[in-house]
Amino acid sequence: MDVARTEAADAELVRMIERRSRKGEIDPDEREELWKESVRRSNARRREANRLAWCHYFERLAACLRVRAAEYDHRARILMDGERKETA
Repeated sequence: MDVARTEAADAELVRMIERRSRKGEIDPDEREELWKESVRRSNARRREANRLAWCHYFERLAACLRVRAAEYDHRARILMDGERKETA
């Protein structure tokens, strides 16, 4: 009976080892490298998102400044035309 239990325990250990090997258990060093790569990718995505946000911000700012510059040019022309009419 002890032989049967020993063989059953051995068989269970073999099944457990095979199951773990099929699951692809990762050693701690490899897991840490995968984690570092994940952090690098996450940081790269965050940097790209921030870069795009700043690009959009400055595009909107430039558009607003162009509109304001056009408005000031228009006002300056009106003043210059009024000054010309007064001197004529």
